[in-house]
Amino acid sequence: MVNCKDCLKDLSEYLEGCLDDELRRELQAHLNGCHHCKVIFDTTRKTVELYCDGRVFPLPDNVRLRLHSALRRRWEKKRA
Repeated sequence: MVNCKDCLKDLSEYLEGCLDDELRRELQAHLNGCHHCKVIFDTTRKTVELYCDGRVFPLPDNVRLRLHSALRRRWEKKRA
């Protein structure tokens, strides 16, 4: 079962379509039931699309890692 931490960890891969079908379905099921993760995913997806003029491009590794770290810190701060 996928939890919020897993969702944040797999955010980039999910948006890039790089997850296997089973994990993608599990993440989608979690997103359907978790408003907080859904907002993060939708906002990140929209930001990338707007920034790239509607075209989704893979993020460079260093950007993806910084994004994951920032999201993780914010999520942990909110949960505390």
